[in-house]
Amino acid sequence: ENYLLGTPQRRYSIMPAKAKGKVEEAAVKEHKHPQRHPHRKRLPKKLVPAQTRERVISDKKIAYAKKANSLFDQYDKMFVVLADNVQSSQMAQIRVSLRGHATLLMGKNTLIKKILSDRASSGNERDKLIYDKVVGEDLLKFNVGLVMTNGDLQDIRTKITSNKIQAPARQGAVAPLDVIVPAGNTGLEPTKTSFFQALNIGTKITKGTVEILKDEKVINKGDKVGSSEATLLQMLGIKPFFYGLDIQKIYDEGSVYGPEILDITDDDMRKKFQDGISRVTGFSLGSGYTTAVSLPHALMNAFKRALAVTVATDYTSEKHAELKKNILSGKAAAPAAAAAPAAAAAAAPAAAGKAPEKPVAKAPEPEEEEEEMGLGLFD
Repeated sequence: ENYLLGTPQRRYSIMPAKAKGKVEEAAVKEHKHPQRHPHRKRLPKKLVPAQTRERVISDKKIAYAKKANSLFDQYDKMFVVLADNVQSSQMAQIRVSLRGHATLLMGKNTLIKKILSDRASSGNERDKLIYDKVVGEDLLKFNVGLVMTNGDLQDIRTKITSNKIQAPARQGAVAPLDVIVPAGNTGLEPTKTSFFQALNIGTKITKGTVEILKDEKVINKGDKVGSSEATLLQMLGIKPFFYGLDIQKIYDEGSVYGPEILDITDDDMRKKFQDGISRVTGFSLGSGYTTAVSLPHALMNAFKRALAVTVATDYTSEKHAELKKNILSGKAAAPAAAAAPAAAAAAAPAAAGKAPEKPVAKAPEPEEEEEEMGLGLFD
């Protein structure tokens, strides 16, 4: 009776096992928990669908989305930059150098994707193109940011790449380039040779200091820096790495390409264009299909053939008369012009007389003197 009433003193020990089982069965039939007070009702939890829940968005995200939308409306070009190992002070310097020329937008990739997705859903073709290129080609991954601009891309790239700081090689960091220890005297004591031996670097002791015999590569690009490499480079005072914003891709009014494209100059473009025209011209002339680039060459070849027929025959046209006369006169003067050098070459020895014989007579005399002196020395 006390158990059903739910008094604090639960008398499990004094109740027989059979009575306890009956009490529990009776409680279950009445939909009451045997250990709870019978007058205290247990209400079920209300399940609210996720669609009907009101999501609270922070003011910080709203302000960030407003700023990002204004930047996407204002700029048509952007750099996708990787910001690994960039310190806050260095980031501030980069923002100052870009002020007035470009704007740096950093933030969570998922938030930027959501902003671009909402803009693309509005139906604007420009926003759809940005979403397809930036999000569709998976440019927003890892620790990246966007440098937005409407100015010259080469000038902005120069400002981005010039803001780099030199840093030592820390253990566990991924090497962005090959690290080579130069040959020469290190100034370290002979007791430090164990660090060089651990990395198979050839050394010798010179005037009480360790000297490296030749240049040695200690870290390959893309490898993680080990403890031995980091310790050795620190002892040598070498800071091999330069950290800053690393340009990954460039979005330029609907086109996406790598930063190496900006290295192409106007002269390179002109040369490529001329090579392409030469190939098209050769293909057109070889196949007999006339194009705009092969038409001048085709006309010139036709004129040469007509002139050749005029020169080879007695037929003379008004346009070819003067040219034919010059060609024929040039052919007549050609044998005389060819004979003139031969006659001059033949007359040269006669005009010189016996002048060429003097060096021939003097040539053996020094040889005889050298032979006589040689014999005298051996005697």
